[in-house]
Amino acid sequence: MTKGFDLPMVCVQAENLAEGWERAVLGCWEQGARIATQYDREGDPASRDVSLALAIRDPFAEPRIHRALPGGIYDLEVYRQEVVYGIHDHWIDPDAGKWQYTYHERLEAYSLPDGRVLNQLDYVVDALAEAPHTRRAQAVVWKAWEDAGIHDPACLQRMWFRVYGDRLVLSCHMRSNDAFKASYMNMYAFTDLQREIAERLSDRLGREIMVGQYNHMIDSFHIYGSYFAEFEAFLHTVEARTWEERTWTMAEMQPLVDEARERVEKSLEREKEQRG
Repeated sequence: MTKGFDLPMVCVQAENLAEGWERAVLGCWEQGARIATQYDREGDPASRDVSLALAIRDPFAEPRIHRALPGGIYDLEVYRQEVVYGIHDHWIDPDAGKWQYTYHERLEAYSLPDGRVLNQLDYVVDALAEAPHTRRAQAVVWKAWEDAGIHDPACLQRMWFRVYGDRLVLSCHMRSNDAFKASYMNMYAFTDLQREIAERLSDRLGREIMVGQYNHMIDSFHIYGSYFAEFEAFLHTVEARTWEERTWTMAEMQPLVDEARERVEKSLEREKEQRG
């Protein structure tokens, strides 16, 4: 860790998602400043916290799945569909004590105080179709008039897209990210949205635009003291197992992914029936 800096900056370049996530988390643990959080309970150690600049050359290169992902494949698939397809946007109802927003809702139905609703991803595709090299193709999540002071403000702040040659680059900027228990799911879902935009843009341009570099830019990338014991088990796994034993390819996991998608579809059908 470079002396003299209050909050260390960890910079990682990786070939694939699993490698990038593991190296970023280890960098946070090894270099992180000790800082209290607003979620600490009495007796919790101070969190470890860094700013992160992570660049993944090909987020769909194998292995894509890290075995230490939080939850399981079903949870990962639910979150992916929440971000990309908005399967739980109907849960938004802050007056009833339910969700205050979803990332999908903020990206595709960003409501303004004057009543207008913006589909920011449509704007991104339009802007890139007109000028693939534009620096203006971005979508924002934060609403200053709503998010300041709420209990669970959005961590994702904006997504920035640009085409280089035949590849779509995505940079995601977050104010805060739980390194161990959230960031892998975030990156997995955000890169799948990157794939979705690349496919839409390919249709518009009449040529194939592939998924390119993914950048994960975080102001506060942290490991909470409340789960240090669990994290130490992860460290032991990294030391004791080979890379192949710590990861899966999508082909290896496809049966579980297909099963998870079936479960999600059935769950959504049951919800629809209950809502009438």
